[in-house]
Amino acid sequence: MVEAILIDLFSLPTNLQNNIQGLLQNTLETIEKFSSIYAPCVYVMCCQRQGSERKGEQEFLLPGLRGFQSLKRKLEVVCAQTTAAALYTIKQRLDEKDLSIIKVILPTLRKDLMKVYIDHLFTAVYQFEFEDLQVVSDYENLQISEHQLERQMLPSRDMELIRSEIQVYLESLPSLKGELTILKSSLIPDDIFLHGFTTRTGGISYIPTLSSCNLFSSSKRRDPQAVVKENLRRLANAAGFNPEAFHRVKVDHANAVYIMGKTEPDNYDGIVTNQKGVTLAAPGADCIPVLFADPVRRACGAAHSGWKGTLLGVSMATVNAMVSEYGCNLKDILVVLGPSVGPCCYKLPHESAKEFHRIDPKCVRLFDSASPYIDIRRATRILLERGGILPENIQDDSIPDQNLNITFCTACHPDKFYSHFRDGINFGTQIGFISIKD
Repeated sequence: MVEAILIDLFSLPTNLQNNIQGLLQNTLETIEKFSSIYAPCVYVMCCQRQGSERKGEQEFLLPGLRGFQSLKRKLEVVCAQTTAAALYTIKQRLDEKDLSIIKVILPTLRKDLMKVYIDHLFTAVYQFEFEDLQVVSDYENLQISEHQLERQMLPSRDMELIRSEIQVYLESLPSLKGELTILKSSLIPDDIFLHGFTTRTGGISYIPTLSSCNLFSSSKRRDPQAVVKENLRRLANAAGFNPEAFHRVKVDHANAVYIMGKTEPDNYDGIVTNQKGVTLAAPGADCIPVLFADPVRRACGAAHSGWKGTLLGVSMATVNAMVSEYGCNLKDILVVLGPSVGPCCYKLPHESAKEFHRIDPKCVRLFDSASPYIDIRRATRILLERGGILPENIQDDSIPDQNLNITFCTACHPDKFYSHFRDGINFGTQIGFISIKD
């Protein structure tokens, strides 16, 4: 069932301008007629002329919107100077109401353009169907059909103009939840490496569980790639790295490691390089973003270590890649564990907990329960030390000086960090990042 209807009047062809009120009224009458029991939200998208908040098509349309009693509480006119701004505003309204099934009623000439905007500003969470503004006249046209219209390719110049318009608009948005904050380790030398761990502040993601500096887009979440890209651009500006030379691991919850410059695997949880100016990153919400630095051989790495990756030894696999590829000495490698879910909050089923108990009984609390508490950080440290990393070269939550602690529990600090464990499927993601300075 259609949850929302978007009527696009942003840029009607010249031959329809004089009949705009009639077209809108006919469309709304059809919606109202067949929505007496369930009234969808209706958004009318139109152009706001520069220099006035009240001029343009909105002023012309308002008289035609009166009289639709069943729709009036769910009818909103959204005016903006660009399609990107209007559509993003409507996306915010949809997300506030948790709506996902949208019927778009628009002029035929706008259809291919609108699909490009939607591809950039929405994810697979949303379902869109399209109808011609000129032929909407009965109930059948307001139902979700089984087949979408065939996509036609726009000229590359038009595609680039749309991407640029979206980028300019997103760059203009204010940061949310305060200034962008980066946590840095005292263990990694600043004169050789640029590094840090992000928090959730200073981005533009507005959905509560993703707000505000979400750095990962997924087909299962509501934050599109364009927003994540803007968050990354702001992070890069603040941290001082080039977002075009940014490489994030392709998470598989395993132990494969990508050596920069060689064939890139389809999925991997570790990545290493000795190239200057290339920024490596590992995501984490509850999983550990782990950073590796060798100031002697000037090599670095990043790894994503969830409970599965921890058991599979992804951190030592990353260390071993640095040793074999760049001649690093185990005694020189520094390892920092970033914000992640702590043993205070994280539980696993008993069968999985057994694997951590085998590493060290201290990695498990309440072992005899159905869901024991697990310390994946302690397990990571133990496996690193067994692999030859010096204890003093590992920074985690076990360091005595809490003023130097950056391995916070993500689940315990909702104001600072994202957490899948705490927030559910629509969770945000922070990252750990590192590069070798030029």
